[in-house]
Amino acid sequence: MEGLSKSRLEQMHQVLSGYVERKEMPGLVALVSRHYDVHVEALGTMRFGHPAPMKRDTIFRIASITKPITAVAAMILVEECKLRLDDSIEPWLPELAKRRVLKSLSSEPDDTVPAVRAISVRDLLTYRMGFGSVMAMPDTYPIQKLIRAYRIGGDGPMLPSQAPAMDEWLQKLGSLPWLSQPGERWMYHVSGDVLGALIARVSGQPLSTFMRERIFEPLGMKDTAFHVPPEKIDRLPGFYFLNRQANKLDVFDDAANSAWRSPPPSESGGGGLVSTIDDYFAFSRMMLNKGRHGREQILSRATVELMTADQLTPEQRAGSEVFFGTHSSWGLGMAVDIQRNEIFHNPGRFGWTGGFGTTAYTDPAQGMIGILFTQRMMDSPQPPKVFSDFWTLAYGAMG
Repeated sequence: MEGLSKSRLEQMHQVLSGYVERKEMPGLVALVSRHYDVHVEALGTMRFGHPAPMKRDTIFRIASITKPITAVAAMILVEECKLRLDDSIEPWLPELAKRRVLKSLSSEPDDTVPAVRAISVRDLLTYRMGFGSVMAMPDTYPIQKLIRAYRIGGDGPMLPSQAPAMDEWLQKLGSLPWLSQPGERWMYHVSGDVLGALIARVSGQPLSTFMRERIFEPLGMKDTAFHVPPEKIDRLPGFYFLNRQANKLDVFDDAANSAWRSPPPSESGGGGLVSTIDDYFAFSRMMLNKGRHGREQILSRATVELMTADQLTPEQRAGSEVFFGTHSSWGLGMAVDIQRNEIFHNPGRFGWTGGFGTTAYTDPAQGMIGILFTQRMMDSPQPPKVFSDFWTLAYGAMG
């Protein structure tokens, strides 16, 4: 069983420390594991100008790496035959029935054609429901104004306290035309939130309760939730974004009056969770072990293999190169590498990144898991240098 090279891990420590020393972020926590070798770095401080050190049990806002967890929750219901992949979601989410589709992205919101079919559970898991982030400057297309006004999400970072409650959100989403026909193409983000709503409706429980009972408790993920309770709030770091006008890092969410201090109006399956490096590691190990964790069987091997196999055609990926490049595609609720363009792209590697500065991937061929949590918002859809350096160093440490 090959592990990790100590001298190469020392190099990782040096390079990641540089990001903290240059004040590109106050601190970070990183984890690399290969087989039974686990290495963790906790560097820097919880916030700028404050001495409290970053720790291994720091609770991060993990943003879009919530998506794979939501997909696992949905597949638990599929394994119980409470959902079927090709069934319509309309009986559960009638707000999204009888869709209209824009004739083109630049059409006015009432210039539509009928949807050719209903949205299926598979459409949500593969992010092909026909609606998602519009990758264009604000106000390029008429539909963007409505997406922003209704706070649908996917058009930029949003605090959880700003989202409407789930039922209201579904109603607003259902009043909008779709951007493409169901099944036609991959679109970012909104499918994850709809999937969360579907899980809540089908299970008859809040998404947080279902995830806690079926995933978090069995895996010992004691700090993963949709908000941070008062007794843990001192473990939540400051959170920063690059203010382009002033060219400096500004506070986006401060721990003292954080939007994550109380339960959100709507639990976002697309990006709402907070977690620690060890909690996310437990989830990642379960996926690496094909659904098993110790004596717990969360999913079957066959389900995990389906989730981590490429589910998109090149045509369905077209237009999403900003997310996938040519090296990546999408399984069920997470990205899957399909081509090696970088040291760290390995076909079959799966996972995702989060806009709040998080990245987590699992590589079954190498028996490796890498997780990096920072508290700096991503500045563009391209991953920040700290991510690519981390992954380069993680793969370098495998000898």
